[in-house]
Amino acid sequence: MTRLLALFPLNLVVYPDEKLNLHIFEPRYRQLVHDCLAEGITFGIPPFVQNAVSPIGTEMRLVAVEKTYPNGEMDIRTQALGRVGLRTFYRQAPGKLYAGADVEDLPDDPAGDALLHAHIRELVERLYDLLGLRRLLLELPPNFRVYDVAHHLGLSTEQEYQVLETSSEAERQQLVLSHLEQVLPVLQETERLKERVRLNGHFKNLTPPNF
Repeated sequence: MTRLLALFPLNLVVYPDEKLNLHIFEPRYRQLVHDCLAEGITFGIPPFVQNAVSPIGTEMRLVAVEKTYPNGEMDIRTQALGRVGLRTFYRQAPGKLYAGADVEDLPDDPAGDALLHAHIRELVERLYDLLGLRRLLLELPPNFRVYDVAHHLGLSTEQEYQVLETSSEAERQQLVLSHLEQVLPVLQETERLKERVRLNGHFKNLTPPNF
């Protein structure tokens, strides 16, 4: 069954349960925020990828308006709820300035593979060490989902959207595992090259081979 949902297309991917802070300045989206406050409606963020509104987006709830500026602009806090599929897109929702769509809720299987989860954590540790982002790893819960790390793996917007498209945690695990197995060797080789450059021109304490 479909329902009408207000839309706020953006050039980014938002995952379920993610918190997102936004600065609202366009009149159409200021109207959307006012409708959220007055009517308690939610809205969707479908990623704007490859010059098009994507057919899958994330439903959002307005949490708070942190600041309202004299010119009407606002800083807001939002919380992502779940994935929705866009069935019919309207450039303007009926009687509104902002876009809308007939959407349906998309099912999701949250069960992942325990072995893949452990392997992904090991590769994420290696990646974060190479990038100097160990602090991010310390904030990860033991039962983290792919959604919790996807923004910190160097994925392109298109790849992040692929993660959003998938309907199960196991599929998402396979996607990020494939990505990590491709990028880690490149990063490790880059680190070795940087080390060689640093050592070039310095006195070296080397042990000669025995003949």
